[in-house]
Amino acid sequence: MSEAWIWLSIGFLGQAFFSCRFLVQWLVSERQKRSIIPHAFWYFSILGGATLLIYAIYKQDPVFIVGQAGGLLIYARNLYFIWHQQRAGADG
Repeated sequence: MSEAWIWLSIGFLGQAFFSCRFLVQWLVSERQKRSIIPHAFWYFSILGGATLLIYAIYKQDPVFIVGQAGGLLIYARNLYFIWHQQRAGADG
């Protein structure tokens, strides 16, 4: 297996993780009959964003690197809010 093929696979894996978040969000929203962003959306965002950032670093694409890094900060912040809210609910 060539190195180029491995990196291409990593790129597609990241894109698959990233795409799964939309599928999860759509299915949950359809069931609820309203727009919902489930926790899984943010986990897939982190997985996809981190994998795509690794791929972008390998490709040395500064536009892709900055975009994915910025997104990761937002996804992590949303997960922090979720964890903080859950912890506050458990405490009080």
